[in-house]
Amino acid sequence: MVSIKPRKQRKSYYNAPLHKKRKWISAHLEENLLLKYDKRSIPVIKGDTVKVMRGSFKGHEDKIVSVHVKKQTVEIEGLTLTKADGKKIAKPLHPSNLKITKLNLTDKWRRKKIESGLSEETKKEIEKEAKEQIKQKEEEQRKLEEERKAAEEAVLAEKEAEEEIEEKEKTEAEKEEKTVAEKPEKKTPTTDKKPTGKSPEKKTIEKPGEEKKITKKTPEAKTKPAVKKPSEKKITPKKKETEKKTPTKTSEKKEESK
Repeated sequence: MVSIKPRKQRKSYYNAPLHKKRKWISAHLEENLLLKYDKRSIPVIKGDTVKVMRGSFKGHEDKIVSVHVKKQTVEIEGLTLTKADGKKIAKPLHPSNLKITKLNLTDKWRRKKIESGLSEETKKEIEKEAKEQIKQKEEEQRKLEEERKAAEEAVLAEKEAEEEIEEKEKTEAEKEEKTVAEKPEKKTPTTDKKPTGKSPEKKTIEKPGEEKKITKKTPEAKTKPAVKKPSEKKITPKKKETEKKTPTKTSEKKEESK
């Protein structure tokens, strides 16, 4: 960066391409590694063991879990933050606050960069360390696969046990049904009862939620002796008086002609 203005420096820092940002994510090496590799700082990668030099987690030493090139931050195993809602999140740290104590040499491209300009003896030592690290990595992967397989087998065993229990219950239920069907039904002795005049009273079944209907008994009206009424004369309807016919128009004309 050529400009002295801080606004232009910040702009170039945040809008820089990834191949430049990748170089800026570098941390200092420990003294013994500094003398061995003849380098002061190296870009950090996943798997490097790192020691925190500043902040609330100062002195914590563990492996790097992930590297965010765009944000220029690093996540270390064992360092977490608790949010207001109770969730735990990995604490992001800048690599300038870290110191590398052990390098991850499993990547061949990284080895080539480190070995450039070094003696053959140091190159051989680096290759030996790389082989040991590769073996350790393979063993860790095998253990993880074995644990995963064991967990899957345990789940399958539980499912099989549940299926066996269900099958046993079904077989027992079928046996009980067969025994019930095979038993002869006991015949109840029939008694010839003479029919009585009274009809059997019907029982009313009350449904839940329905209120009982209260019926008040009305006092029965006393029966009075029938009194004979005097014979009434039958009223005959009067005949309609015959209306006199009005003379028609023809009769009026005849009278006028006369």
